[in-house]
Amino acid sequence: MQYDVTVIGSGPGGYVAAIRAAQLGLKTAIIEKYNTLGGTCLNVGCIPSKALLDSSEHFYNATHTFEQHGIKVKGVEADFTQMIKRKADVVKMTCDGVKFLMDKNKITVYTGVGSFVDKNTIKITKADGSTEQITTKNVIIATGSKPSTLPTMPIDKKRVITSTEALTLEKQPKSLIVIGAGVIGAELGSVYARIGTKVTMIEYAASMIPTMDGTMGKELFKATKKLGIDFYFSHKVTSVENKGKKVVVKADNPKGESVEFEAEYCLISIGRKPYTEGLALENAGLQVDERGRIPVNDHLETSVKGIYAIGDVIKGAMLAHKAEEEGVMVAEFLAGQKPHINYLLIPNVVYTWPEVAGVGYTEEELKKNGTPYKVGQFPYRALGRARASMDIDGLVKVLAHKDTDEILGMHIIGARAADMIAVGVTAMEFRASAEDIARQSHAHPTYMEAVKEACLAATENRPIHI
Repeated sequence: MQYDVTVIGSGPGGYVAAIRAAQLGLKTAIIEKYNTLGGTCLNVGCIPSKALLDSSEHFYNATHTFEQHGIKVKGVEADFTQMIKRKADVVKMTCDGVKFLMDKNKITVYTGVGSFVDKNTIKITKADGSTEQITTKNVIIATGSKPSTLPTMPIDKKRVITSTEALTLEKQPKSLIVIGAGVIGAELGSVYARIGTKVTMIEYAASMIPTMDGTMGKELFKATKKLGIDFYFSHKVTSVENKGKKVVVKADNPKGESVEFEAEYCLISIGRKPYTEGLALENAGLQVDERGRIPVNDHLETSVKGIYAIGDVIKGAMLAHKAEEEGVMVAEFLAGQKPHINYLLIPNVVYTWPEVAGVGYTEEELKKNGTPYKVGQFPYRALGRARASMDIDGLVKVLAHKDTDEILGMHIIGARAADMIAVGVTAMEFRASAEDIARQSHAHPTYMEAVKEACLAATENRPIHI
């Protein structure tokens, strides 16, 4: 069978690339090694983690804030088995939706491991060992990533686990050590802390979510500590050992002293690495760089003409929505269009509660670049809407150019930050100034008023409500 485009990998980048290619009239195939479509994001990443985050937040509110709302409940228990079951139902519904979209757009789906025979021939190896081959004019590699580890942290998937296993445990652990206080660690650590697991977080850096704006990490730490999580920053883990019914973690503290931690489980969340195993890249004349990524040019084309790569297997942030934009970009480029992605304006989000979201430059980056800037901040606790919902933790931080007032970055921690950050993306896409946003009417009472007020603070240091 001959195709115009063959996509290897059905995660958000891959399936979106396939849909867009099909919409543009290209005969399209997609290859997925697992029986369900959707990749890491839909099966063992973004979607299931959000399902558990929502379930655990409901439980936490029922046991901590309902009484203040005038809702009396007794005998509330966390049914962990049901939480996991509901999560699985959400995953199935979402993955079934992707299958529907493949059928709707007349995309041929192959189940098996896709590998290169040569640059225009793909072999599909099925679970039973049988194989078939297809030919294609173009290939889009969208095979994603897998959790990273280090020799000092051997993962056995029993007691020393990754995010994948943390989303499918059969029984709620009494205690959990989380190594890494980045996005994944913060999210899953908060899930378990909310439902009563004793969580200990160990982080090599000096703060939570160290890749985001520093103010966000400080504020998230203050909010997350209320869940009863114990934090150990600037700690270097030296060993992780499964002792049968517990895990022992040893680390060097900031003074260089060896300290020891114990828990039922240990979650390794120190990042992710590109996944290209089984692709037989060498048969197509491709190589990976020192970090396992596939090098690409500005059109996301590899060193071999007609072979493209997107998402977590190439440089840049490992984000589902970044992969989606890249999938659309390649499909449109193949159809003769001239798409473009502004990577500075790909937002980052942490789905804790409060949520954290950021786009554009961080304050640390502006300082490092020597860019003249000004800061406007506005706290959630000054919002009528936040007080009404009891979501007073957080703030909006706007970074604008000191001379031109152009918005250079927006960072939000607070209720609905994940949705609110879209206005920052829009503003920066159109190169809006802080005053442009400040002079727009924002509905009252809403969380979005904090964005207006932060822009007022950045413009002339003239917020109204503080």
